[in-house]
Amino acid sequence: MATPYALLEEISSMLIDCDLFNHLAPAELRAAAHYFSVSKVAKDEVIFNEGDIGTFMCIVHSGSVSVIKANQNEEQVEMVTLGHGRAFGEMAVLDGERRSATCSAAQDSILLTLSKEAMDKMLEEHPRMAARVIRSIAVSLSRRLRMAVGQLVDHIV
Repeated sequence: MATPYALLEEISSMLIDCDLFNHLAPAELRAAAHYFSVSKVAKDEVIFNEGDIGTFMCIVHSGSVSVIKANQNEEQVEMVTLGHGRAFGEMAVLDGERRSATCSAAQDSILLTLSKEAMDKMLEEHPRMAARVIRSIAVSLSRRLRMAVGQLVDHIV
């Protein structure tokens, strides 16, 4: 079994691979690693369902994750497949609201997980670092919203 130090180093190196955190200094990444956990998810395993209360976000370290949304006919539609370094479920860490989509492992995957509770603890213990993490999440969500609006406009026109 890996020592806690070895696990923290492994999580730090996983965070380096994620665009969401590439602006953090190495010392900040090591500090942030304390708040993350690592999960293994088998192919076809549901990570969370649309409508679930959001309590955590994930980053794909290896494997891939399908994002699935029910359409107006209640048919399940795969919206996107996320691979290495992609984050999902971030809104839950910020607002704790219900999930807007179902996410399941498209293949065996290793995920980094940050719970809302851990984010709140980070805010208490390392407020400047937590603010940088939250800002990164907000910028990522803003980019996705702009892309979605652009696609919607292209689809309507």
